Amino acid sequence: MPTLHQYDYLFAFGVIFCTLDAFMIGANDVANAFATAVASKSLTMRQATVAAAIFEFAGAVLVGARVASTIKNGIVPANIFDGNAGLQLLSFVNAIFVSSVWLTIATKMGWPVSTTYSIVSAIAGVGIAVGGFDAPNWGWAGGKGLGAIFGGLVIAPAMAAAFASVVYLMVKYVVLVRANPTRWALLTGPFWFMVVACVCTMSIVYKGAPSLGLDDMSPGKTAAAILLTGFVVGLLAAVFWLPFVYGKVIKKDYTLRWYHFFLGPMLWNRKAPEDAGSRSAVKDFRIRKSLDHDTLPQTGDAPATAQTAEKAIPHAESSSSSAIENPAQAKAAELLQEPHQPEALPRESALEREVETPQIEGFPLAPRNLWIILRYKVAPLVWKSISHGSSVDIHAMQAQEGTSEAARMAVIHGAAKQYDNDTEYAFTFMQVLTSCTASFAHGANDLSNAIGPFSVIYYTWKFGLPAGKNSEIEVWMLVYGASALVLGLATYGYNIMAVLGNRITLISPSRGFTMELGAAITVILASQYGIPVSTTMCITGATVGVSCCNGDWRATNWRQIAWIYCGWLGTIVVVMTASACLLAIVINAPRL
Repeated sequence: MPTLHQYDYLFAFGVIFCTLDAFMIGANDVANAFATAVASKSLTMRQATVAAAIFEFAGAVLVGARVASTIKNGIVPANIFDGNAGLQLLSFVNAIFVSSVWLTIATKMGWPVSTTYSIVSAIAGVGIAVGGFDAPNWGWAGGKGLGAIFGGLVIAPAMAAAFASVVYLMVKYVVLVRANPTRWALLTGPFWFMVVACVCTMSIVYKGAPSLGLDDMSPGKTAAAILLTGFVVGLLAAVFWLPFVYGKVIKKDYTLRWYHFFLGPMLWNRKAPEDAGSRSAVKDFRIRKSLDHDTLPQTGDAPATAQTAEKAIPHAESSSSSAIENPAQAKAAELLQEPHQPEALPRESALEREVETPQIEGFPLAPRNLWIILRYKVAPLVWKSISHGSSVDIHAMQAQEGTSEAARMAVIHGAAKQYDNDTEYAFTFMQVLTSCTASFAHGANDLSNAIGPFSVIYYTWKFGLPAGKNSEIEVWMLVYGASALVLGLATYGYNIMAVLGNRITLISPSRGFTMELGAAITVILASQYGIPVSTTMCITGATVGVSCCNGDWRATNWRQIAWIYCGWLGTIVVVMTASACLLAIVINAPRL
């Protein structure tokens, strides 16, 4: 049948709002994958954006889903459209419109909502509008019904909190609280790399590689592939990672650069400079400079101002396990405590700016003047708009010094112990690995939240036929969706990152690594047993689980957790209601 050209306007709306949906998935959902890495200072915002661009693209294009369920997760039966291609096209445009608008509002408000729950709720609303209240599958239905969706609100955070807390307690008592934590971090590092590699491999096999058919391998081959991958990564860590980190944290060789990592065993014989120890070889990963959680006020009320909070928490060293052992270390610690005072730059005079920037003369639309406007006015504005999101200081946004929120954050962060900075540095590598793997699996699997409905819209519009049980996703759709997704993270992902991370609790590389690992384990097990979970809910639950391991309830921002949970519930109620009402109004409107 021919293309439904009478519905070209619907197809245009579908393209617009699928693009917006993918953009907001990047700004909201992808930000979840890198929020802990940025919050712990393991990655800068710009590094996180580059990593997401690489791994989201790789996951989406190389191993992403090539077939999308026409009716997402079987929430509503496919026969409710009764063979009417126009009604199906209208319904999916309606669903993606409501989902994208809600994600836009939620991201603006700083709610880390579930993008999966958003599109599922929108399609459930479509089912109600077309087939009545009984059309959606309200039961469990093998993990595909709405009952399972509601159950995931509790199951996902609880499972992630349990797994993350177990992993963190292992790291804490095996490494962090030992007499020489840096030495133990180096000794156990290859083991942790092996564990991370095994979990990441399982994540790709079970959740992120449907087009490769890896989940169809026999259990024996799957186990062998997972263990072999873990062993190889652990061996590579012992050969390359161990000597590099040893040179940084033990030899205090501040001349080591990232490219020296590939020298591997040759670094064992590399001599450190004579003044090694006089300056830090690694950057400062501490969120607070000198707060001691043992001297917090014992009342449950937070101080009224940031100044009173600072008085209530006297200065102390950030880690009792990192005692200064020699003058060189003392000097390095002193340098770390000294605030950086940038040199004052001479102000550029107005005359110098006028001389440097050509001025508009004569007719404004003359070619020379148009070039000046584009080169010196429009181009800098566009570049600033594009690059702002990847260069914004997340930690400065979270600080808000001088406000009551800052005082509350001071109490929350003060209730969490900070450990040796060199030890935390060792865990940054593992955290980056878990973040990149989460991004790869997300691109392979969750990009279909936007591209899946678009494939249905495109198929219905192009062939004039209602899409069947499954619709094919072409490679150009994945490339287009991944581009919008990465652009969303790069330009607006900082808003969600500022809400997550250190707004919930104090995050360090060791904590962030265990949070992401616990969330990944939860997603793997849930997908194997058919339990629908959201990566947003998993990382939030894992954050709370690790925070509770501080042994002080004040180390968790429970008000923020309650706000996030309201956003999850609101997604289901608001999106489903809006989708059902809007479509019902359109299809039942009087015809003139």
